[in-house]
Amino acid sequence: MLRYASRLQVRHGSAILLLVGMLACGGMPPASADDTENAKDLVTKSQFTIENFATDSAMGGFRDLITQARGVLIIPQMIKGAFIFGASGGSGVLLVRDTQSGEWSQPAFYTIGGISFGLQAGGQASELVLLFMGERGVSSILDRSLKFGADASVAAGPVGAGASGQVAGLSADIVSFALNTGLFAGVSLDGAVVEARDLYNEAYYGLKVTPTDIVIRRVVRKAENAALIEAVTKLSQVVK
Repeated sequence: MLRYASRLQVRHGSAILLLVGMLACGGMPPASADDTENAKDLVTKSQFTIENFATDSAMGGFRDLITQARGVLIIPQMIKGAFIFGASGGSGVLLVRDTQSGEWSQPAFYTIGGISFGLQAGGQASELVLLFMGERGVSSILDRSLKFGADASVAAGPVGAGASGQVAGLSADIVSFALNTGLFAGVSLDGAVVEARDLYNEAYYGLKVTPTDIVIRRVVRKAENAALIEAVTKLSQVVK
């Protein structure tokens, strides 16, 4: 029985590692992926996610905090599956607000993934939005790779009734909010890693650019990003 259980764990562990690799590549082998079309689709889905967060009754805390955020990372679909081992992953876009003008940048493409071990079972798909509350969080993600809990602190944002009144005490560099479906109650980001998705950035903008080029130096611009930027801008404006 023990030998069978050990083989089962190895088999599921290998499958989960394969899942993480697939998720990091958008679920398709890199050689056959149409990076430009996938990137366009990700921008559109990110706009829908922000609009979902804008209208969901549980996201009062999110709507309060985004008015103070320096950056926002939108993951339209964060997939998590587990059987003894757990894996999570997805792709998204980062926008950063200019400290002087208050204008949001064009989106830079990122991928997020993590793996865990423990007694767990089930599956989950989440729309995930991370709010970067200061310069440390933004600087960390622009360093090419960010590990949550090591490079920057991350906290789950308050949701549900009374969430708006709970945001004052949050002091983390990054605050996460998720709309979930499935068996897991929430998304744990401890140990997860975020990295720039260079192929998407290059394919989408038509030249080799880094996330810093896109969100800080602002050397590129695409009309197709207008609806996403408008949605983020509208939601992050302080109501006077």
